[in-house]
Formats: sequence, structure tokens, C-alpha cells
Amino acid sequence: MEPVAFGVLGPVVAESSGGTLALKGPRHRAVLARLIVARRRVVPVAHLVEDLWTVPPPGAVGAVQTFVAALRRALEPDRPPRAPAHLLVTEGPGYALRPEPDAVDAWRFEAAVGAAANLPAADALPRLEEALGLWRGPAYAEFTQEDWARGERSRLAELRLQAVERRAGTQLALGRAAEVVPDLDVHLADHPWREDAWRLLALALYRQGRQGDALGVLRRARAVLADQLGVDPGPQLRRLQADILNQEPCLDLPAEPTATAGRLWTRAAAAYDRTVATGARARLETTVSLIRNLAVTGGGGLEAARQHRVEAITAAEEFGDPELTARVIGAYDVPAIWTRSDDPELAQRIVAAAESALIALPGHSHEAARCRLLATIALEMRGTRTQRGPQAAHEAEEIARRLDDPALLAFTLNGAFMQSFIRAGLAPRRDEIGAELIALASRHGLVTYEVLGHLIRLQARSALGDFPAADGHAAAADRLAGRHELPLAGVFTQWYGALRQAASGRLSQAEAAYRSAAARLDGAGMPGLERGILPFALLCLRLAHKMPSGLESVEVDLQADWGPFRPWAEPFAMVAAGRHTEARAALRALPEPPRDLLYEACCCLEATVALEIGDQVVLERVYTRLLPAADELAGAGSGLVTLGPVEHYLADIATALRAPVRPTDGD
Repeated sequence: MEPVAFGVLGPVVAESSGGTLALKGPRHRAVLARLIVARRRVVPVAHLVEDLWTVPPPGAVGAVQTFVAALRRALEPDRPPRAPAHLLVTEGPGYALRPEPDAVDAWRFEAAVGAAANLPAADALPRLEEALGLWRGPAYAEFTQEDWARGERSRLAELRLQAVERRAGTQLALGRAAEVVPDLDVHLADHPWREDAWRLLALALYRQGRQGDALGVLRRARAVLADQLGVDPGPQLRRLQADILNQEPCLDLPAEPTATAGRLWTRAAAAYDRTVATGARARLETTVSLIRNLAVTGGGGLEAARQHRVEAITAAEEFGDPELTARVIGAYDVPAIWTRSDDPELAQRIVAAAESALIALPGHSHEAARCRLLATIALEMRGTRTQRGPQAAHEAEEIARRLDDPALLAFTLNGAFMQSFIRAGLAPRRDEIGAELIALASRHGLVTYEVLGHLIRLQARSALGDFPAADGHAAAADRLAGRHELPLAGVFTQWYGALRQAASGRLSQAEAAYRSAAARLDGAGMPGLERGILPFALLCLRLAHKMPSGLESVEVDLQADWGPFRPWAEPFAMVAAGRHTEARAALRALPEPPRDLLYEACCCLEATVALEIGDQVVLERVYTRLLPAADELAGAGSGLVTLGPVEHYLADIATALRAPVRPTDGD
């Protein structure tokens, strides 16, 4: 079904990729608008009759049914005759419209304004601009006289006024007073009773050095309020007038926090340099703390942190003190969400150092240090097929629970997550890990792990097809990341946004969203995620919607950097070129996909080619691998891509395995 978007912030419209849909007469539009006002709830037919006519004519119920039938034809033109509707549904005594949460402009407006309230000013401003840009005129513009629309129109109008004023306040916080004045002048011309708008306008003028104009605005406000409402200005306006007259420092734009922080950093670093001896072990442990903080800043910070980390471990080993080495290795408890290593060689070096430190630690003492070393091993062995990773994760979790140390348990749960890919179909287990992380971290103020828990649950709920829950976890991760300056979380929530477009069938929007998300990865310091992910995502997008792979030849279409995904892409190009025997050989030579978030997706790519060329050997092995994930969406557990329900692939494979074996096609 082609997605349909609805606009009510102005005249009521419905649109698809082909343009604006023809909704026939005014009562058809009224039925649609009334159902949108109901926000996915059922509206009984009797209520629709009452809302459409002051005095219902004979046959009014039949007329409503005719309007609904016409709307269904417009909204779902490709629906087969007598097939159930998916968008405008019959339920109980009436009808309900069930669009996606982002398919109605009013709902997107509310979500953007709500999200902006929890963001820093620099991030909030574009969200508010985006929200206000959705308005094309008064809400439900052609239904101004209808009782059923009045409450919703008033509510949305008030939210819009608040958003205009919040945008002005955000611009003031960013030092952009000159931009505020003309917008607020227009705003107040139409809404002169808005006291907060008068306050913001006066403050903006004052910050431009126009004290007299600011006081003039406050006098105008007093006169307007007295003439139109018969009231005096409220306490905020009276206080602002007094502060302007006294030129109070509190009215000036606050000093940039980064400047104060920078001076503090410089002084503290100089004091530390003077006080702590150059070769002291304390310097090494302090350095690891700095490296850990550097890793969550994103971009070059993450890449630099990886390099400095291995240097710190080497320096610790030179002291010949296994306890110090264990502390230095275990102190890097940076949450990790992506299951492919950014630097496999570095990971092996860290695992070797951790294993050596474990052996060298005396007896069964230093349990916390041993736990951190084991958790580190579990994290760094992500995606490998040895038993050591799961074993280390299990041992670490047992110790952490015994010691009852929240921070230690959060670290080990991250290791348990990384080792929860021993087979397909373990999204429920990862959902449990994410839920425990969120509860644990929120109780004990472990913000980075609370973000991690939300990202894990975003992935797990996506795999299970529960997109409303995944949406909530994406929003929660964004709120926390914005408040605590954790930019890397936004990389994953942006990719999730592209996945949501893909899952909703919005192909052109999804492709644009994937390209935008991939651009954000450039310089983010995550090569384990970045390499090959864009062409892989676009391939999955096309295949999920039954489109050709787009790989016409190995030579031309595989020139992109497919990274680790090239072995799964090449057979598509071979099939497209008619080289089935070569494709069969390539399929059979494929290794088992890495045990990570894209395991099921790679298996489904194998299955797609094997179904095309009738390779039963490959189909049998893929069927066995995918069977535990029968209730999941292929690839959606990554939070990045989806190839649709795994059960569809299993059904196609089962059918093909019962069919006669095809002869091998020649090249």
C-alpha cells in the first residue's frame, strides 16, 4: 500500500507520492477531517451523521457509508475488491482512520514542538522552525464553523502561538535578537494579548542596545491590555520594566558556558601538571578517565580515544604491575552498541592484554578488577565465533551481580549484549538486557548506560515489529543525549528514522534519509558501522519492496565501497548479468555471516539469490540459520535496515525445497 500523508494545518488534504488525492465533495472531506480529529479512535456512524448535518436527511447513514467507500477508493486505490481496508477501517459501530504517527502534519507538529522542549537551544531551534513550517493556514481551515472541529482548532492554534514564542525565546538564548523583533511585531499585531510575546520583544530590543524602544514596547503592552482586556500587565512584564530601568545585568545574554569551562579546564590542567609527578601512576589512571570521556564526544574524539587507549595499556604493562594494568584496561567502560569492531587488530591487542592481566592477578582477589577485565574481553570479542566471548560475558555478569555494584553490572550487561548473537532470533533476550539497563541506569544516574539501554531496546523492538515502542526509545535516547552532550546516540536514532521510512513503504523518502544518515557517519569515528552500510541499506530497501537489486554488473555496480558486505552483494550482480553458475559458486563459498546485528539480513540476501537460481544446498543451510528468528523482521534488529518478515523467507524457502531441482543455468 502506497503511504498517504494528511494535512490539516490549513485546508484538509491527502497526498501520496503521485500528488494530491481527489477527495470529491465537501462532505467527503468533512468525514476525513472528523476521523483525523478522533486521532485513530473509532467514530460511530451516528456521531458522523450528527456532525455532518444539522437536520439529517433520510438515508443519512447510507450517505456516510457512500462517503467512506469513496474515501477508501481514493486512499487505497490498489486495494483488491472485498479485501479489508488498512487505513480507513470499519470497527464496531463506526469507522477509524489509522495513519502512521508521522503521516498527519498536526501530529508531526506536536511531536517536533515537544521534542524541542528537551533540547539545547542550538538543537531546539531547527525543530521549532520545522514545526512552524508545516502550517499552511488556520487548522482545518474549511471547517471553522463546525462544533466537532472547534476544540481541536483552538488547541492547535494555541500550540502554534506557544511555538512562535518559544522560537523567539530560543533565538534570544542564541544571541539572535535582531531576528526576533520583526517576527514578534507580526505576531503581536494579530495576538496583542500575549504577554510573553511583549516580554520577549522588549528583551530583544534591549539586547540590541535599544533601551528606549524596549520601554516603549512595555508602555504599548500596558495600554493594549488595559484597553482590550481591562487588566494591568502581569508580574513578569512589571519586573522586566524595572530591570530595564535599572539596567540589571541579568538582562544581558549569559556568557558562553564554553568560555568559562575552557578557562576552568586550562587552570585545572596547569595545576595538575605542577602537582602530579610526570611518571606517577596516577597520571596514567587519570589519562584513562580523560580517554573514556573523549570517546563519547564523537568524531575525531572516538578515533583518538581508541589510539590513546592502547598506548595507555602499553604504558601500564611497562610498570610490571598487573593490578595497575587491570585498572587501566577496565576503566574504559564506554558503552558500545554496534556489534562490529571498528579496529579488529586493536581489539585483539586489548583482549590479549586483558587475558594476561587476568592470569597475573593474584588468586581470587580483586574480583571487581577481574570482572572488568572479563567484561572488556566480552565487548572486544564482539562478532567472533569462539566460545571465549560468551564465557567471559557470563563470568563477568555473575561476579557483578554477586558484588551488587550498579556501575559494574551495567558494564557487564553491555558485554552480555555483545555476546547475545550466538544464533538468530535472540531479540527478546536483548530486549530484556536493554530493559534492565534502563532501570538500573536511571536509578543510579548512569546516563550513558541509560542511553545504551534505550538504543538496545530500539533495536530489539524493531526486530519484533513493535515500532511504536521503538519510536519511544528513540525519542528517549535523543532527549538524554541532547541534555548530556552525547552526540553519537543521534547517529543511531537518525538511521532508525530512515528504517521507519523504509518500513512504512516511503521509498523515495527512505532513500533520501539513508543518504543523509550515511553522510553523518563521515568523520563520526565508527568505521565498523560506516564501511559499506549505505549501499547495503539501499540494496535491502529495494529488495524489501520487490524491486530489482540495481546491481547490473560486478564491474560497474560494485565499485562502491561495500566493505564487509561485498560477498553478499556480488551474487546479485552475477545473477543480473545471467551468470547463474558463477553466482551458485559464490553463494556456496560464502562464510556464515558474522554473528552480529545484521546476521539475519545477510542470511535473507543469500536466500533471495538462492531462490532466484534454485540452489537447494544454500536454501537448506539458510533455512536452518533463520528458523529461530521466524517471528522477527529481518535486519530490523540493527535499527538500520529491514528486509521484511523472516517468516516470508522461510515460507518461500520451504516451497522451493519441495520443488524439483532445476538444472544449472549456463553462463
